[in-house]
Amino acid sequence: MADSIIAIILRIIVGGAVLAALLLFSIGTAVAVTTQGQGLGALGAADWSAIQFSLWQACLSAGLSVTIAIPVARALARQSFVGRQALITLLGAPFILPVIVGVLGLLAVFGRAGWISDALTWAGFAKLSIYGAPGVILAHVFFNLPLATRFLLQGWAAVPSERFKVVHSLAASPWAYFRLIEWPLLKSVVPGAFLLIFLLCLTSFAVALAVGGGPRGTTIELAIYQAFRLDFDLGRAASLALVQFSLCGAVAVMAFLVPLPQTDGLGLGQLPQRLDAYGHRSVDFIWIASSAAFLILPLGAILTRGLGHIASLPHQVIAASITSVLIALTSTVVCISMALGLSLAFARRGRVARNLAEGVGILGLATSPLVVGTGLFLLIFPFAHPMTFALPITSSVNAMMALPFALRVLMPAVRETYADYLILRNSLNVTRWVWLHRILLPRLRRPLGFAAGLAAALSMGDLGVIALFADPDLQTLPLMLYRLMGAYRMDQAAAVAVVLVAQSLALFWMFDRGGRGYAGSP
Repeated sequence: MADSIIAIILRIIVGGAVLAALLLFSIGTAVAVTTQGQGLGALGAADWSAIQFSLWQACLSAGLSVTIAIPVARALARQSFVGRQALITLLGAPFILPVIVGVLGLLAVFGRAGWISDALTWAGFAKLSIYGAPGVILAHVFFNLPLATRFLLQGWAAVPSERFKVVHSLAASPWAYFRLIEWPLLKSVVPGAFLLIFLLCLTSFAVALAVGGGPRGTTIELAIYQAFRLDFDLGRAASLALVQFSLCGAVAVMAFLVPLPQTDGLGLGQLPQRLDAYGHRSVDFIWIASSAAFLILPLGAILTRGLGHIASLPHQVIAASITSVLIALTSTVVCISMALGLSLAFARRGRVARNLAEGVGILGLATSPLVVGTGLFLLIFPFAHPMTFALPITSSVNAMMALPFALRVLMPAVRETYADYLILRNSLNVTRWVWLHRILLPRLRRPLGFAAGLAAALSMGDLGVIALFADPDLQTLPLMLYRLMGAYRMDQAAAVAVVLVAQSLALFWMFDRGGRGYAGSP
């Protein structure tokens, strides 16, 4: 009895502490932005244009990503070919690919000095220009098309093989396949996928910073950065931050009505056999080849251009690498501690508690890093120079941004472990230490490893709060890459991108492999 009471108290303390920290970083910083600045500044025509553009581009980017993902996912679900599993694994790249690296790769292919522009010039046509709205939308589709495709693939993997066999045995038409199997799947997956991608596009900063700007390519995030970093107009930054938080909060409320798709794991099980595959082979492979080229060519452009210039990188890249790794490791420890604490606190609770935990996850997705950064700046400014706290603030914000994904990996695993072993534990009167050390944690090593790798890779590639707080002498690899791009030193930028991708993948692999290796998986 005493042990049970202590466990309940610990869960309340841990869960309450994590919830308090999240509320401070989200709602607390939004309140600070509203009350601690120079009052709410008036928004001009350019600010309202940024608000309209943010909503428009997020809606269009999410719509294009989900729409294109439907035929791509259908093709991957019903065709079998050499390299199919490798391509499906590649669709997990948006989770761990640094955004600024993907943008640089897109510029290398689609930019004015890119491969396509060179081909157009050779053929006598004008060069492409993807700066502004086209670049923002192109980059968002690049990052979110694979994400939407994987959501749909997970939906198809859940469809029983017998259902396809029954429909095929009845000689059903393509319309019948769609109406009986695919339409119910799309209704259950597409709304949540659209909502998640809309949130990601609405709070995207690095994309707008790298290829946006101008009257028709400025998002709210970029407008906050410009008002804060360039003009130091805290009143206007506060007003824009409040608008951003309100919009994200409204979308978060919608998320309670539309369940978000699960994002746990990069691997998929064997998909059910599609007996309608043969008649659509040519069209399917066109979709597969086009999407694969869209994903692979930018990454290939970075590798081919950057590998030969690594030796010419300035010595500052070593310090930037160490800083990035330290931020990533600190962020990972904070994120996993929060995710594990919440998972253990809510694993055995009722529906209300589970909804609260899901709301916490959505809160992390809906909170803008720049809103958090602006609020923390205003809270710290009266007492100390905020630049002094650039590294701990960046680590904390990165942890909060990765928390929703870590929760979606750990929460089901914790709940499943409790469901399978709790009765056995109670019947054997197993102590809490043995329960944690011998039963619970060993069965969580695989999801813990994956969640930690994901948090580390996301933090390594972040170019958000650090862009607000960093002084000229402080650099991370993403910030160094952005500065090199701004100075048009593209060869060295590509070399930094190679280093950044290598370190991000190495951190992800180390954590993920560590969890799988402990579990005895190959």
